[in-house]
Amino acid sequence: MAGMLDSVDQRTKLAGQNRLELLLFRLQGRQIFGINVFKVKEVVQCPRLTELPGSHPVIRGVASLRGNNIPVMDLCHAIGGPKMGKAADYFIIITEYNRRLLAFLVGNVERIVNIHWEDILPPPEGVGSSSYMTAVTDIDGELVEIIDVEKVLSEVLGIDEEITCSVEDTGADLDKLKVLVVDDSMVARSQIKKVLTEIGVDPILAKDGSEALKLLLEWSEEGRVSDWLAMVISDIEMPKMDGYSLVMAIRENPKLQDLYVILHSSLSGVFNESMVKKVGADHFLAKFMPDELVGRVTERLKKIA
Repeated sequence: MAGMLDSVDQRTKLAGQNRLELLLFRLQGRQIFGINVFKVKEVVQCPRLTELPGSHPVIRGVASLRGNNIPVMDLCHAIGGPKMGKAADYFIIITEYNRRLLAFLVGNVERIVNIHWEDILPPPEGVGSSSYMTAVTDIDGELVEIIDVEKVLSEVLGIDEEITCSVEDTGADLDKLKVLVVDDSMVARSQIKKVLTEIGVDPILAKDGSEALKLLLEWSEEGRVSDWLAMVISDIEMPKMDGYSLVMAIRENPKLQDLYVILHSSLSGVFNESMVKKVGADHFLAKFMPDELVGRVTERLKKIA
């Protein structure tokens, strides 16, 4: 199983080409789920877990691996399904989200597939806010669901959304300036909107890179967008068009190329810092650090005041 991920470092060439690789897995039923390989550190048989008294019911315990104590979440239970059986009978997918190592208890881990972001679509219309599905795709005639991990983490671990730093007066005319927020996760959009509203900035929300680019192109036909759009804050992993491809499209368009763009993602690490430079983004922020987001937005507003 570990051999499935041995060449993950060689897959970085996919980034910037609007492509990704999904690790496919099942929980307890026949439904297939997918997770971006770039978030995956390792896949192993579930080791002995140390239970944590008083922890969230979804947390099955802590795994001690390679000097790290990693919380293990019952992913089936986390998204509203039944609790999985004996943990030792299953696998764990060890991931890095928001600068933290986390493991998801899953049933069978199957294979890795190379796919284009254009083939990953938003959930079907009618899926309510209670759904944990953030995107879907079809692989070999089977529906693959991609889970809104931000929502799971917010519910299970709790995400600190409070601003603890002081919010400075930037001197900018906040009645005229807007910020475009691009993220396929409803939870993530809500988190960023809350922070921007507390600063006094009115955000415009888009669900993926394709929708955001369409808005930007429409605005560019009406005048100079950077005169009133202070910045674009974009996730990286999104259906139809990812954040890397969105930035590249912005930089290639003479009417948009001077826009200030922050890539804001749970995909953290040195790899993303290098990709920020490659595609031409101005900055990278790991999710979700409200004070860091406030600092970066405030700094930008001061410069354009």
